[in-house]
Amino acid sequence: MTAILERRESESLWGRFCNWITSTENRLYIGWFGVLMIPTLLTATSVFIIAFIACSSS
Repeated sequence: MTAILERRESESLWGRFCNWITSTENRLYIGWFGVLMIPTLLTATSVFIIAFIACSSS
């Protein structure tokens, strides 16, 4: 039995990230919109909660 080993070209970290983000085979599709939306929503939520706590304590 002969084993054939294929050498994968080493892909850059950015290339692997791009392939992972745009792959529709993932269970959860993020896409480029999600890359921008998720951190923005987390920041907005954090600021809202901090502002709500700060305004009620004064």
